[in-house]
Amino acid sequence: MEFKLHSSFRPTGDQPSAIEKLTKGIGSGLKNQVLLGVTGSGKTYTMANIIKRLQRPALIISHNKTLAAQLYQEFRDFFPENAVSYFVSYYDFYQPEAYIPQSDTYIEKETEINEEIDKLRLAATTNLLTRRDTIIVASVSCIYNIGSPAQYRNFVLKLAVGMKIDRKSLYDNLVDLQYEKSNFDFKRGTFRTRGDNIDIYPAYEDTAVRITASGDIIDTISVIDALNGKMISSKKEEFIYPAKHYITDTHKYTDIFAQIRDELDKRVNELKKHNKIIEAYRLAKRVNFDLEMINEVGYINGIENYSRYFDGRKAGDPPYSLLDYFSEPYGKDWLLFIDESHMTLPQIRGMYNGDRSRKQTLIDFGFRLPSALDNRPLTYEEFYRRISQAVYVSATPNEYELSLAREDAKSHNFTPQEGITEQLIRPTGICDPQIIIRPTNGQIKDLVKEILSRKQRKERVLVTTLTKRMAEDLSSYLQDKSYIDKLLGGSISSNLLPNVHYLHSDIQTLERSDILDELRSGKYDVLVGINLLREGLDLPEVSLVAILDADKEGFLRSDTSLVQTMGRAARHIAGTVIMYADNKTGSMARAISEIDRRRQVQFDYNKRYNITPRNVEKPIREKLIEKEELDETLELVRSLDSRKRMQYRELMNMDFDDLTPRDRTKLIRKMETEMKQAAGELNFELAAEIRDKIKEYKYDSKDSG
Repeated sequence: MEFKLHSSFRPTGDQPSAIEKLTKGIGSGLKNQVLLGVTGSGKTYTMANIIKRLQRPALIISHNKTLAAQLYQEFRDFFPENAVSYFVSYYDFYQPEAYIPQSDTYIEKETEINEEIDKLRLAATTNLLTRRDTIIVASVSCIYNIGSPAQYRNFVLKLAVGMKIDRKSLYDNLVDLQYEKSNFDFKRGTFRTRGDNIDIYPAYEDTAVRITASGDIIDTISVIDALNGKMISSKKEEFIYPAKHYITDTHKYTDIFAQIRDELDKRVNELKKHNKIIEAYRLAKRVNFDLEMINEVGYINGIENYSRYFDGRKAGDPPYSLLDYFSEPYGKDWLLFIDESHMTLPQIRGMYNGDRSRKQTLIDFGFRLPSALDNRPLTYEEFYRRISQAVYVSATPNEYELSLAREDAKSHNFTPQEGITEQLIRPTGICDPQIIIRPTNGQIKDLVKEILSRKQRKERVLVTTLTKRMAEDLSSYLQDKSYIDKLLGGSISSNLLPNVHYLHSDIQTLERSDILDELRSGKYDVLVGINLLREGLDLPEVSLVAILDADKEGFLRSDTSLVQTMGRAARHIAGTVIMYADNKTGSMARAISEIDRRRQVQFDYNKRYNITPRNVEKPIREKLIEKEELDETLELVRSLDSRKRMQYRELMNMDFDDLTPRDRTKLIRKMETEMKQAAGELNFELAAEIRDKIKEYKYDSKDSG
């Protein structure tokens, strides 16, 4: 099926020339090109037009889950008839396996998997292997090991009307595909039997499949509503793909187990030779237990640590990642767009070393075999070798991707600058925002006045701080009536008080998108955050971006970061940036200079073509995943003033027996929040300590109940 682009707009401004130039470059064989597009210039629409023109499968990588979700929604709207998929890390909570020698603390891998995101990941790989008209929007997690695409494809179960089946063999095949039999809790990744019917709920679908067989012949195949069992449609055949990305072939267990045990023997002898008796015993016990479990149930938590053997790879060979699922069916005939490349490429470059350091400690102390190192993300060099043809998309590309594009253009007999395409004109005619510098003395009072004036005009405000604590505290101050009254020297009406929320990495992936939608809809007037308020956020209602501590040189106040942050005000006709600073740093000067350059180009274009700027009118999209209503306990935890939050040790020292059942539930929920925050800050020892206390409290609650 071909890619069909649906849009009520046509390319305008410098979009047509950008589409033409980039398409020509790809057709000429350029591996690397840069799209330098300002915020609001329609870079996503340009990418969509390139995909439509070239009719190639495409992967779009973003460094940030929130932006990936936004891009996914945009491409889903552009290509409603095609397979648009979402591939990000599926963990709501992820505490990797780790060992801390200083305190002799082993931390077991613990995760909370978001089943909806897991479904979307599985749908992405299934789409790639079954249809060419596939677009996948992914985070940088796409460079991690997910198992062999050839193995995944080989485990497909085909069912057809009139096919002869043996029920026991069918059940065995489904179990091999990591489906579980469950006649009572029918959910994704399970199957059940009801008389002549066999219901299968594919892990990557929203509907289930019903097989009706009289005797050993399949009579009908139906798509059904998984909740009520009502038939939606009938089919002649159905292909069932695995319920997990990592699949093992039971027929190869004998050879694979022999190889693992051979490595185990060598490693145990090596540890004993260095007088590491405890480590040798620990490793032998762990590996033998794992192999017994794999042999019995086909899967264990942590099976990926043996992936080198199950995939048939040699020591040091790169793992299979999502990129291999593109290469498997299409070779080099696919496109890669790296969104916000100035952030995404450094993330990809840094993943390998951090992962290796943690695993090496586990190996040194007898928790894992050395082959566990081969369960890893790709190195940057491995990633780059897998790229077919790439377009690096950013308003502030780094010199690295610019140099790649220039060198590639030269090697194809183009001028170096032909590898770089600028897209500075917005279809709305809106120019880059006006920039104002104000002193830090009295900055909060000044900010409050600016916020109140925007609220009266039903416009939105973004405020950027340097730390999470500052973001949370400021959001509390800005909606504290007594504080605002005192600050302004008078009483303001309660209906003028701004509704404020903070946004940072502790907020779960899907909830971030909801908060942004709620800002647009008017539930919130102000969002306070750190770097999450920079790249790619599409918020046309925002007319003011306030940058606190703009003169604090560093990563969050570099010229690149400042230009990106300023861009959040570039979708509103009255867009303004206020930088609170006492000095004009080099980064500030360079950022202001670049914004002024772009602003002049935009003014000249509008004057030449007699364009009157107009505000963006953009509907709020359907939610990526509908969330359940929060219960009052969790809502209470999230609304607590950050200054009054209890420290985790106070939580752990409370007398649990004296609490009511309701308060016990509140306490456990609060501790779970603290545990996730500790894990997110890489404080795994603390996270494990809180986790163990939660388990103890839950056991006490069950026992007392």
